[in-house]
Amino acid sequence: MMALVPGSLKQVSDVLSVSPEKGCFQDESDSSDVDEGLLDDLELNPFDGLPYSSRFYELLKQRESLPIWKSKYVFLESLLHNQIVVVSGGAKSGKSSQIPQWCAEFCLSVDNRHGTVACTQVQRQTAVWLSMRVADELDVNIGHEVGYVVPFENCCTNDTILRYCTDEMLLREMMSSPLLSSYGVIIIDDVYERSVSTDVLLSFIRDILLARPELKVVIITPPELSSKTVSYYGNVPLVEVESTYSAEVVYTSVIQRDYFHAALRLVFEIHHTQEKGDIVVFLACEQVYNTRIRAESLIRQPVSRIRAEMRKQVLGTCPAGKVFCLYTEEFAQKDMKMFLTPKVEESNLTSMVLFLKRMDIAGLGHCEFINRPDPESLMQALEDLDYLAALDNDGNLSEFGIIMSEFPLDPQLSKSILAACEFDCVDEMLTLAAMVTAPNCFLDSANEADVNKESQRRKFLHPAGDHFTLINLYREYEQMKIGNASQYDIERWCQDHLLNYTALEMACVIRSELLDIMKRIELPVSEPAFGSDENVMNIKKSLLSGYFMQVARDVDGSGNYIMLTHKQVGQLHLDSGYCLNHNIPEWVLFHEFSVADRNCIRVASEISPDLFMQLAPQYYFSNLPPSESKELLQKALDTSSTVPTAQDPGKDGETDDEEQGLSTNAQEQRCTIQ
Repeated sequence: MMALVPGSLKQVSDVLSVSPEKGCFQDESDSSDVDEGLLDDLELNPFDGLPYSSRFYELLKQRESLPIWKSKYVFLESLLHNQIVVVSGGAKSGKSSQIPQWCAEFCLSVDNRHGTVACTQVQRQTAVWLSMRVADELDVNIGHEVGYVVPFENCCTNDTILRYCTDEMLLREMMSSPLLSSYGVIIIDDVYERSVSTDVLLSFIRDILLARPELKVVIITPPELSSKTVSYYGNVPLVEVESTYSAEVVYTSVIQRDYFHAALRLVFEIHHTQEKGDIVVFLACEQVYNTRIRAESLIRQPVSRIRAEMRKQVLGTCPAGKVFCLYTEEFAQKDMKMFLTPKVEESNLTSMVLFLKRMDIAGLGHCEFINRPDPESLMQALEDLDYLAALDNDGNLSEFGIIMSEFPLDPQLSKSILAACEFDCVDEMLTLAAMVTAPNCFLDSANEADVNKESQRRKFLHPAGDHFTLINLYREYEQMKIGNASQYDIERWCQDHLLNYTALEMACVIRSELLDIMKRIELPVSEPAFGSDENVMNIKKSLLSGYFMQVARDVDGSGNYIMLTHKQVGQLHLDSGYCLNHNIPEWVLFHEFSVADRNCIRVASEISPDLFMQLAPQYYFSNLPPSESKELLQKALDTSSTVPTAQDPGKDGETDDEEQGLSTNAQEQRCTIQ
């Protein structure tokens, strides 16, 4: 714990015009319309200029009981005299809610008007919840003085003083404002999560601080990461939050093989004791990107020591809290890892590299990570961006790549949208992009009665594949909204068809934002034409322009698909329309391949080898490893190249565009929008 220098409490209080007793600003406003006698009794909120409500004082008592509150003036003094401050504390200490409020007070003070405050979170739900909690504690309205910015949702105004945001959204803001000049204080929370965006942000902050001496940065870490964070930034001040936890820990006597059923049995045992209280269950689920097979793998692995400790602390605030660990005490003490592998070492880095290339234009492309990214993933990301025409011959971001980076999407999906500008199917591609970006809209059938509901989905199925089925679904949902159906009727319709109402609503929001981006960067948006054969072909061409690396072939006629880029085998996801109709196409383009108990291809549509050879870059095809699938594609290319093209006498020898694409231009990349 840092100690206060004599007189420093008064210095901090003077600078911020803060009342130590109330933890808020003293009234310095001049209001001639309010009775002076009334102002003597009412304290005004500095964020909106209105008197505090009774709830503010109720919540203030709760805030003052938080462990972080004892370190308030230590923190404020450190913030006043240093550019960067590291705060170390356990879970439930109040650091994620109180520190941003104090920083907002700092930015509002007379002598420190250097912009607003941004507090980053890894999870969007956490950012939303914290902003609502803090708005309540500050006695202001959410979306005005305090707000949040998460992917595809902005609940802020130009006057927002404190905004919670996901770290990826703050990075996207850097594309238009590399030095984040609108902020006076930037708080990076959830550092222990170590997402890719978090590590990129931690690196860029060092360069931004050099360019902006007035900027303040606060890094919030758990105690186990504090020393590493302090040394990374050059022995900066550390404020340690003292907290005491007294949760009783109960370990299992043997290692549980089936953790889910073990947790379920334990929940029932606790419930039957009839003790009062709530039960929290932490389930295991981790994703490790596999570079070799270009797939996300759902791998169950033991919890890290740091996360286990934080979970104990969450329950430790309860007077009689108990923590039941489904692992042995010996494992916890001897075999449990301190940290899990940082995401930057085991993730698909294509989006990150695209962002770094974009920031290189602004002179901020150099990144010195806390942990070095996986070299193989970096090379694959550069290779993929090259295939997508996002890089020029010198390895810098091309004009086409700059446009791709404007979309908050996977680069392959961004490429497909831009290709749709050439193939005149932008309206449909925006819908499809929204549907695959939103959470899965299909719900699993929970009982036998749901089998009939599942059969209701058949009316949405499109013979061209799952991508087109998703467009059908969205159009049906949109028609209900346009027809002014009540929310109850829409939710009931979703239940009847085993569809996720929240996911479909999110798809509407995403599509609207994508359309705004198209208009902002002045890209053409075609009129809807869904349903025609020409439109179906154009959508497939657009998809192949971005997803030519995600093509698979059925090798035995029974739905065992082998990936074109490697020898991994997967089956169609049970949500696929092909499974419902028992129709197995030979060649498919898929949106996602995941490795778990059952390797699955999700969102797949049939394509032809001819179409693949027309749209895939020739140098990508040349680099494919030898396989039976590659030989079949080569035959398709040779056949289309030797077939004479028909001449239309009425066109002075011009060939049909479709036939010309399958012959003379078969070895060229057709998406020439750049």
